[in-house]
Amino acid sequence: MQPNCAHLHNTQGTSDDSSSSPRLSEVSCHPGTGDVRIQLSSSAGESRENATSRVSRPGSQSRSHGHTHGEAAGLEDPAPELEEQGGSSLSELRYLLQWLHKSLPYLLILCVKLIMQHITGISLGIGLLTTYAYANKSIVNQVFLRERCSKLQCTWLLLYLTGSSLLLYYTFHSQSLYCSLIFLSPTVDFMNFWEVLWIVGVTDFILKFLFMGLKCFILLVPSFIMSFKSKGYWYMLLEELCQYYRMFVPIPVWFRYLIAYGELDTALGWSLGILLGLLYLILKLLSFFGQWRNFRQILRIFFTRPHYGVPASKRQCSESDDICPICQAEFQKPILLICQHTFCEECISLWFNREKTCPLCRTVISDHVNKWRDGATSVHLQIF
Repeated sequence: MQPNCAHLHNTQGTSDDSSSSPRLSEVSCHPGTGDVRIQLSSSAGESRENATSRVSRPGSQSRSHGHTHGEAAGLEDPAPELEEQGGSSLSELRYLLQWLHKSLPYLLILCVKLIMQHITGISLGIGLLTTYAYANKSIVNQVFLRERCSKLQCTWLLLYLTGSSLLLYYTFHSQSLYCSLIFLSPTVDFMNFWEVLWIVGVTDFILKFLFMGLKCFILLVPSFIMSFKSKGYWYMLLEELCQYYRMFVPIPVWFRYLIAYGELDTALGWSLGILLGLLYLILKLLSFFGQWRNFRQILRIFFTRPHYGVPASKRQCSESDDICPICQAEFQKPILLICQHTFCEECISLWFNREKTCPLCRTVISDHVNKWRDGATSVHLQIF
């Protein structure tokens, strides 16, 4: 039986009209074997559809990627805002620097004018500060030298401080600056802030010079009358008295300045002046009680003269090779601490001016640091 190849060709011809059915691209018949081979190929419509789908898929992927990037951009919106804020801050700072650069010549002109107006006060302030720094360093060095201190240098310092104070008061005798030392009223305008600040600053430096002169006088006392250890306690007491007295001296001056608002013939001026004066007195009273505790402790140390140890025997000194670990010389009045270490009395007294522990083993020996026993004067300026 022969296969009907014509029928197959007709089927191929009719299938070309259908876009969804496969197209028979090739039909071969083999009469001898009766085999029919058919090779199928995709229709043109399906090819176009596949091509369209292949073209459209990247587009959909790009749309999906675009959507994802949009969400990510929405999440990262605060970062540009922060960058904009940082940029605005930098621009404002840049504008400020430009303004300062342009205004610098005018500012220099105003500064020169202010300096010329207050040239006397500025020059005197620099002179007072220089005098204090020189005298304070010299006194500390002389105290450190102990028995080798120069009597001539101490006498020069005493005369130098006394002469500087007298010259200052003589130059400005019309203002009666010395009245502030005894809580009286100088002849200045208490309505002027700079005049009040001038009085307080000069008086504070003069008080420092006065007590530094007393320390120089103690340095001149011979050792057989007052030992080095006793001199250290006197330095400490004088410095605490100086700070305590300097705390009270500005009170009348600032109080007069604050209540000077009452000179305005109004009830508001009187009320404001009295209120400010009372607030100032309350704050000074609180400062007084805060410093009184420290002053009482200093007085107790001055009168009790605590001992750091007991006199060392010859055997105990020989155990240390008769050499002081601090000065590396033979013992002078050796003292044995509670930690069983031996030092010279003056050496260990000088050590405990700044420390509380043994120099060798760091055992706590003292409960208080006597920081003013080295003859130093506080650099703090008591303005209020």
